[in-house]
Amino acid sequence: MAGHSKWATTKHKKAIIDAKRGKLFAKLVKNVEVAARLGGGDPAGNPTLYDAIQKAKKNSVPNDNIDRAVKRGSGAEEGGAQYETLFYEAMGPAGSAIYIECLTDNRNRSASEVRVAVTRNGGTMADAGSVSRIYQRKGVVEVPREQDGRTVTEDELLEVTLEAGPEDVIDLGDGFVIECDPNDVVEIRKAVQAAGLDYDVAEVRFVADYETPLDAADGAKLEQIIDVLEDCDDVQNIYHNAQLPEDDD
Repeated sequence: MAGHSKWATTKHKKAIIDAKRGKLFAKLVKNVEVAARLGGGDPAGNPTLYDAIQKAKKNSVPNDNIDRAVKRGSGAEEGGAQYETLFYEAMGPAGSAIYIECLTDNRNRSASEVRVAVTRNGGTMADAGSVSRIYQRKGVVEVPREQDGRTVTEDELLEVTLEAGPEDVIDLGDGFVIECDPNDVVEIRKAVQAAGLDYDVAEVRFVADYETPLDAADGAKLEQIIDVLEDCDDVQNIYHNAQLPEDDD
């Protein structure tokens, strides 16, 4: 029976992982479709689409899914939806600020799903502007430290991207985050590529002006809110300013 129980548990865990992967694929494909609609279906002339495709590929989204999303977005294939970007603001445990970005074709559905996810898991919805005021749009390029047998350094990244205008290079241990003006993110990414380096992500995000430290209990509450929000089909990105406690491992 123990073996059967273990197998059942393994199948359950796999189902959860597969469901999360499916949700992620859907969000990345939606991002590709919107980028193609806004800037055209040619990645060479649409850097936003180029980076959306690269992000999808780096997360193992099948090429067929990506190609169909480009065609739907560019109008070459029927079935595309009219998505709009909406933001919702919420407060988490210990005064942490949560900024939620949705890509949706149904405002009412998005508002309802976000409200339920936040309020049923210990958070509260916030007034417009109370959370967004502490967030700034930033260009972000993530570069892994170890690449094909070579180790990238902070000084090297600063040197190869200097003319593109980086604002900061943050060492995360296993890689680096290059922050820049949102208008410079493509040039930063191109400078990284021109130096023969790979990158994980090149995109515009919202970065908080300051962090709110959480203890382990509050950190777990915040992670619960985020987990439930991530299950919402319309939620594209979740930003928070919490400084979570380090794992003891």
